[in-house]
Order: sequence, then C-alpha cells, then structure tokens
Amino acid sequence: MNTQNYNNHARMHPIYHYVLSLLVLGGLITSIVYLVKAEDKFLGVILIVMSLSLLVTFALLRMYPLKAQDRAIRAEENLRYYVLTGKLLDGRLTAGQIVALRFAPDEELPLLAEKAAAENMKPKEIKEAITNWKADHYRI
Repeated sequence: MNTQNYNNHARMHPIYHYVLSLLVLGGLITSIVYLVKAEDKFLGVILIVMSLSLLVTFALLRMYPLKAQDRAIRAEENLRYYVLTGKLLDGRLTAGQIVALRFAPDEELPLLAEKAAAENMKPKEIKEAITNWKADHYRI
C-alpha cells in the first residue's frame, strides 16, 4: 500500500460510492419520469415512495457506521493524548477535529491538539498542519 498523506487519505468504496449511488439515483429519476408519463399515477407514487425509502436507507447505511467509527476514534485519540500528556483532550475540540487529529504522530499530537482547540481549526486545517502523516488504513 502506498504511503498515506493528506492528498490521498480519503477512502472510497467503488461499489458503494459509485455503483450503488448511481443505481439509487437512477431508480429515483426513473420513478419520477414514470409518474409524469404514466396513466397509473398510483403506481408512480408507490415507486417514488419506494425510491425515497431506498435513498434514505442508502444515506443511513453510510452515516451510522461513520458515527460509530467517530466515537471509537474519539475514544482512541483521547486515550492516546492521555498517555502522552497525562491529561484528557480539550473539551472544546469537536468530533471532526479529533477525527482529523488521528493522523498526527505522537510527537505532533499534543501541540497540534492544543493549537486546534485554541484557534478552533477546521479539520482540513488540522490535516494540512501535520508534518509527518500517521496513516489510518481502516476507515472507509
């Protein structure tokens, strides 16, 4: 696997992000076209309701695991910070900031976490401020 850095850290799952998203979107568009053109409006409405249900399921299928991963990352980073400093992470840090801090190596984490809390840095800014990237190959 290539060395991970800011430019290539985003992970995509092609079947989910490309194939399934296009199928869900295509199904919704097709059901709308059917409703407009068909004489049987009842079936068109049912198809749209089913397509919207599939769209909501598609979104939740992505959101729920990410929330669970974010909670695990928050706990891991809080523990790592505690081991390094003897203190818990600053309560002003948001979940997004903590998730971004996971890429910071041990030597950079304490100062970067303090700076992120003090300056209310955006997750993107935190990632850009990391000098020696610590890879995370598990999150998709």
